[in-house]
Amino acid sequence: MFENKEGQSIPEVTFHTYQNNGWLDINSKDLFAGKTIALFSLPGAYTPTCSSAHVPRFNQLQPTLKANGVDEVICISVNDTFVMNEWAQHQNADKVTFIPDGNGDFTEAMGLLVNKEDLGFGKRSWRYSMLVKDGVIDKMFIEPNQPGDPFEISDADTMLEYIAPDAKRPLNATIFTRKGCPYCAKAKVMLAEKGIEFEELVLGSDYTDLTLRAISAGSSVPQIFIDGDLVGGSDDLKEWLSE
Repeated sequence: MFENKEGQSIPEVTFHTYQNNGWLDINSKDLFAGKTIALFSLPGAYTPTCSSAHVPRFNQLQPTLKANGVDEVICISVNDTFVMNEWAQHQNADKVTFIPDGNGDFTEAMGLLVNKEDLGFGKRSWRYSMLVKDGVIDKMFIEPNQPGDPFEISDADTMLEYIAPDAKRPLNATIFTRKGCPYCAKAKVMLAEKGIEFEELVLGSDYTDLTLRAISAGSSVPQIFIDGDLVGGSDDLKEWLSE
């Protein structure tokens, strides 16, 4: 079992980062002082669960977390600063601060540095998240110590549930479009006016006509999906929003 460090101060270490074409050392005490931080740590940049679920959902929920008292969302991994910088850009995760723990000093002090030599990873962080208030750990969600890479309780939704159980989650919206489509442009404006963030998939570069027909039983655009349901085209979206 990993030690739960709730009520303890975060370890004092130096993070070696490269920002704006220069090296910048950041002391952990300064990073956490006077702020409420939602931090999550994971086995490695570009790894499957980290890239497909852990980072994207924290990035999506960051505005909701911020509205409920979180000053900053931080992702830590035992990777060097150049890897973390590139991964942040690749993920388009502009609402998350990526901190490199290249030597594993912070992770080791947290008691969560694990051996993943069987995968060729060397020493890496166990997956966990925690809420830190002015440098003191308020709550920790440590994944169970079992084989593999469990991802059950260190997710962004669990963190939000702890901080603000009644908080309204953002809608998950995707719109299928094609270039030059006026109805697509109209639908995007309607979504933006309602404050609904969405992912846009463009015909020819992100999907094919076959893809659209397979999931919507039609080929006209736009096609809008929200929280797993097919809303339909721009007129359907207008009616859906009015309700």
